[in-house]
Formats: sequence, C-alpha cells, structure tokens
Amino acid sequence: MKSDDMDSIFHALAHATRRAILDHLAGHPGATVSGVAARFESSRIAVMKHLRVLEDAGLVHSQKAGRERRLFFNVVPIQLIYDRWTDRYSSFWAGRMADIKDRIESRVSRKAADCA
Repeated sequence: MKSDDMDSIFHALAHATRRAILDHLAGHPGATVSGVAARFESSRIAVMKHLRVLEDAGLVHSQKAGRERRLFFNVVPIQLIYDRWTDRYSSFWAGRMADIKDRIESRVSRKAADCA
C-alpha cells in the first residue's frame, strides 16, 4: 500500500461524520445515497461530499441501480493498514488485552450500578 493511499484513508477516517457513514453502511450494505443522507442533519450535498472522500479512499464502493446509487463499505483498506502494523503474535495479545479491558469495564459498571 502506498503512502498516499494510507494518507487518504486516514484523512477519510479523521472526520466523525464519515466514520458514522461507514458505521451505517456496515450495518446497511446497499443503502442508497438518499437513505444515508436522511440519517444526518447535514445537507444532502454535504453528505455527498463526505461520500466522495470515502470513495476516493476506497472505503466505499457504489453501484448504479437504475436512478439510485447503492453504497457498500469496503473493509479491505482498513484490513491492509491493520496487517501492516500487526502480526499474528501481536494480534493474539491485542485480542486478549481487549477482552481484559472489556471485563474490567463491565465489572466497574456493575459495581457502580450496585452502589446507586
């Protein structure tokens, strides 16, 4: 992966609205542009600009379906970045550390709920 490609991916992911669009597309593959725009308080034009940035970074693919455009989240660029800085050993331990973090946070939440 070229440095310019990674720059465009990190640029695309840096904006909260674009991350929210990706979250929506991950749960609703094939959503239309109108459907995505309806979820945000921004104008349709602003959402389309965000979609263009995401498409330029390769994070979103679109397909024409009649007069509509169907949008799909492409996880490959994120996986390539992940693969670049992790190996099997670090991936194993990162997963274990995330599990420990989740368990500690859930215990803290339960204790806080019990004390309330």
